[in-house]
Parts: sequence; C-alpha cells; structure tokens
Amino acid sequence: MSMIEETVVVLGISLEIFGAMECQGSLVAKIEKRQLFIFCAILAAGQVLALGIGNFLSLFLSRSETQAKEIFLGQAVAAAIFLFLGIRLLVKAWRNEGIIERREEKFEIKRFLEVYSKGILFTFLAGIALGFLGSSVPVLLVVTLLLTILVTVIGMYTGYRLGFEHKMKAYVLGGLLLIAGSVDVILRYMA
Repeated sequence: MSMIEETVVVLGISLEIFGAMECQGSLVAKIEKRQLFIFCAILAAGQVLALGIGNFLSLFLSRSETQAKEIFLGQAVAAAIFLFLGIRLLVKAWRNEGIIERREEKFEIKRFLEVYSKGILFTFLAGIALGFLGSSVPVLLVVTLLLTILVTVIGMYTGYRLGFEHKMKAYVLGGLLLIAGSVDVILRYMA
C-alpha cells in the first residue's frame, strides 16, 4: 500500500477524533494548553498502539509463506473492514447525535477516556486491515501520530470557536475516505 493510500485511511479514522474533540472544545470555558497536551498524548499513544497491535496481529495471522488464496482473503477482509468503518461513520453523521452545550470549567478526563475507549476498537480493526495490505509500519505509525495530534488540536479549537456543528461534516468526510480506501483495495489489489 502506498503512503498516500495509508494517509487517506488514517485521515478517515482520525476525523472521528476530530468530531469528538470538536464536541469537547465546545464545552470548555477555556482551552488549557496542558490539558490539550494530555489529550494529544493519550489519543496519539492510543491510536499508534491500536494500529501497531492490529498490524502486528495481521502479520502474525498471515505466515511468511502465504499462498495466493490467503493473500486474496486478507485483501478482501481489509476491503470489508474499510467499508464497515466508512459506513459506520456515515451512520454516525446521519444520526447527528447532539450534545447539550454547556460550559464547563474543567474537562473530565475520565469521561473522555470512556468515550475514547469505545472508538479504539475501530482503529485496531483498521490496523489489521492495513497489515493485510502490507503497509509500511514505521511510515504508518508516524503518519498516525502526526494526524492524530493535528486533528486533536484543530478539533478542539474548532469546537471552542464554532461549536460542535461541524462534526457531522467530519464524520461524512471520514466515512467517504474509508469507503474510498475500500474501493481502492478492491480495484487495485483484487481486480
């Protein structure tokens, strides 16, 4: 898988974080740099770990001596995972679950971790899919780290300045990017 394809998939996954951080930014009275740094560290570490573990698991499942059937099966699983993740984000956008916007002096990290822990499974699945496609692990982890930090900061400030209305657009774009990744896998690897 090329670096551009990997970036498209990781950006699709990261836009879910953008939406979540936009909601959180709309709630805080003031963005504290220390707290934002903690969020970036937690999210980046979680994303990198989930993708890395998923990638490692897929490499472990596909032995070094793989047959053409196993490679095709891995590619089909990868396309299905990307399609599932994309549809999931589109459904999230369609539901457009609102939040009650009320200012909070401090952001509750415990609540943040509860919300984030539910989404980490999907990053793990993307890591498995990327592993089946033979992604470059170091490049993948660096791209994931940078994009996660970027969408966390931008999402928080967007929510703080504009509210949470843009999360739906982020979910739609993320879903479309993941579906495009699925179509790319089907056309490029399986056709």
